[in-house]
Amino acid sequence: MDRETLGQRIRALRIRQGISQAQLAFPELSDSYISLIESDKRVPAPSVVELLAAKLNCSATYLVSGVSEDVVDELRVTLDYAEIALRNGAAEEARARYAEVLASADAIALPEMLHQARWGHALALEAAGALEDAITGLGALADEVSAEDDLDHWARVHVALSRCLRERGDAGAGVQAAEDALRHLIATGADSTDAAVHLGAALLAAFVERGDLVRARQLAEQLVERAERIGSPRARMLAYGEAAYVAEIRGAYEEGVELAERALMLAGDGEDPRDLDRLRVSYAGLLLRARPEQAGRARDLLVRVRGEGGVGAAGEIDVAWCLTELARAETVLGRPADAVRLAEEALDLLGDAPRRAAAGALTVLGEACLLLGRRDRATEALTRAATCLEQMEASREAAQAWFDLAEVLAETGPADEPRMAAYRRALTCAGV
Repeated sequence: MDRETLGQRIRALRIRQGISQAQLAFPELSDSYISLIESDKRVPAPSVVELLAAKLNCSATYLVSGVSEDVVDELRVTLDYAEIALRNGAAEEARARYAEVLASADAIALPEMLHQARWGHALALEAAGALEDAITGLGALADEVSAEDDLDHWARVHVALSRCLRERGDAGAGVQAAEDALRHLIATGADSTDAAVHLGAALLAAFVERGDLVRARQLAEQLVERAERIGSPRARMLAYGEAAYVAEIRGAYEEGVELAERALMLAGDGEDPRDLDRLRVSYAGLLLRARPEQAGRARDLLVRVRGEGGVGAAGEIDVAWCLTELARAETVLGRPADAVRLAEEALDLLGDAPRRAAAGALTVLGEACLLLGRRDRATEALTRAATCLEQMEASREAAQAWFDLAEVLAETGPADEPRMAAYRRALTCAGV
């Protein structure tokens, strides 16, 4: 059944209350203008809708949508509950609440609320690990949102789409999504904005995931320069944080620590807890590599991030990353059995897809198993890590992983053929 139009609702309410068009119009409007509105030949301005709603003793929302204020309030409460659940890491609960709004026939008449539900539902799908459905939802939103209407939200949608594509293991598509969006901003003259830095950070992460460290380093330098030119704390925080990530991948750990510390100093009270926790996990990982004597401090920070639950709202990838760095901390602190447990927990979350996060967890697992004297398990884990990186076309890192495995095999005994095979894989990945 078709809903009434705005004009039909005004006419019905006016007749129900026994007033004429002239009475409704007086003194601000003309009765002829009311007639045009009621016949849907004129669309009143928002201020006129507010005026007519006050005269007809109803809400402006009801006049525009036909949905009663009570129903609107119920839907708004459901959305608020869903957002709280998502922020607290209860992805399935958030997913169910957003779906409840999406299933409401009344929500169709409330476009802003419907969009909020679709956006939240896509993020909840990502957090629950349903990446294909999340990508479908985000792709549809990316086609509909406008940079001209809300630049920051437009950027967030495209960043989320790029991130989900990367998490699925499709780094190339992640690069394409972020690159296309950033190109659009540059073409429209919006390259010196927080949104442009946010998109640049997403593109940089996709470059790293794809193993394109030369372009990642160049972009990191550009991001820092652009963010410092813009001057906003959020832009600078994002740029320093991503530059720290690139420094970590390059092995410049002390540089990474300094960049991450600068980013953390800029984090404000209103920062998205998910972004802030990602930065904290990155900082802890850099501390472990650059300053192993501060492993206890890094572990405490990671335990706090995990306990607060904020990282859970960002999805399984971030939870697994936190667990992997915790495992690394336990290894440095001389507790390899705890490290094995945490790394295996991370791998259970990640599944079998070739992902950088999985390669990291497998590497830490292999190192911990070596300390426990479990050579076969260590060899298996390190082989899987190297294979994972090779499948992702992260050639430089894959070469290093195969070389490290060959060195491990050299220490375990006279098995020449597996060791030489690992060396050959390392050389192949290195392009030799």
